[in-house]
Amino acid sequence: MIAVLFISLVVLFLIGVPVAIALGLSSSLALLVAGDTPLLVLAQRAFVSLDSFPLMAIPLFMLAGVIMEYGGISQRLINLANAITGHVSGGLAIVTVITTMFFAAISGSSVAATAALGSILIPAMVKRGYHSEFAGSVQAVSGTLGIIIPPSIPLILFGVAAGTSIGDLFLAGMIPGIVIGLGLIITVIILSKKRNYLKEQKKTGAEIGKAFIDAIPALIMPVIILGGIYSGVFTATEAAGVAVAYAFLVSILFYKAINWKNIWELLTQATITTSTIMFIIASAGLFSWILTLQNVPQRVANAFTSFSDNPTIFLVCIVILLLLVGMFMETNASIIILAPILAPVAMEIGINPVHFGIVMIVTLAIGMVTPPLGLNLFVAGKIGNVRLDQLTKGMIPFYIAVLITLLIIVFIPSVSIGILDLFD
Repeated sequence: MIAVLFISLVVLFLIGVPVAIALGLSSSLALLVAGDTPLLVLAQRAFVSLDSFPLMAIPLFMLAGVIMEYGGISQRLINLANAITGHVSGGLAIVTVITTMFFAAISGSSVAATAALGSILIPAMVKRGYHSEFAGSVQAVSGTLGIIIPPSIPLILFGVAAGTSIGDLFLAGMIPGIVIGLGLIITVIILSKKRNYLKEQKKTGAEIGKAFIDAIPALIMPVIILGGIYSGVFTATEAAGVAVAYAFLVSILFYKAINWKNIWELLTQATITTSTIMFIIASAGLFSWILTLQNVPQRVANAFTSFSDNPTIFLVCIVILLLLVGMFMETNASIIILAPILAPVAMEIGINPVHFGIVMIVTLAIGMVTPPLGLNLFVAGKIGNVRLDQLTKGMIPFYIAVLITLLIIVFIPSVSIGILDLFD
């Protein structure tokens, strides 16, 4: 049964079947081969995979991200970041990283951040003389921050799949996200000086002040969301509802960028994106259920512990495994399939589950920018009209930067979980 499950999945991936359909078909085929389980169970298990209160946060955060794009919130964040750092070497690329960090603190989605901001910033960078592959690479790799900096949809999924506090995961994701962001900024500055990219004109104090005042409603949004979660005022799911309500109010009343003409369009876009993610979650949940039935988690646990029960060696092995998985499988599906298998093993050998969750999410985030299935690369390449091979070549310095920061997070647990001590 397990052989049929994995062989059929690999074949379906190789012939280009979408991830959600491939997971569902391989699971169905495995049950047919086993012959001892009614196919009605397929629908039941798919429903059970979605029947979770924390998962309600996903459509709401996706909607909040789309509202930011349509409501002018993204543009205000770009204007503020440009006013502060635009005059530095590679200023517009630095603006891309910083704005994506702000956007990540609201939307929780990597692809959404890449698409929403890339449509504005990639053409702007190319127009200012940046090489197109550099512009696309900066936006693609910055987009990975969307699933690391809280609120993050993959962190929610890990919390549900591994039975770990989502609030603690959100809190632990803040510093690693900032560290990775700083690593990207340093890389941008080094490359920009080497290639003599133009600087933006330095803004006056009045211009910076105006950009800041204009962006205040946008800046308050992550404070409300994260502050409410960490103070215990509301849960992560309730925070997603607050994010939607606040984004709508700011976009309609303050920025006046959303009206009855485009509200249907943004709701349609958010619905389509959310449906895609939920389809993957349902199929991956079915796949994971079959693995559990066949005791695969226990087998994997025994294999790892027999190899080494050293936490550091275990984490290094997991990082290598997840880097490979991230190249061929969508992030959300990877989490739902692997988290229930690997998290118990990590806890058994003494690894903090929150630290393990952050390591897992950061490693899989790199998969968003590694071919052949790096979604951020496809989005950025389409916007910038850059071939995948050109974009991948431009990504090399950024691969080095994110791998270095990943190793810091792996070997120094306090980078992620140290902040939890402040809230005990």
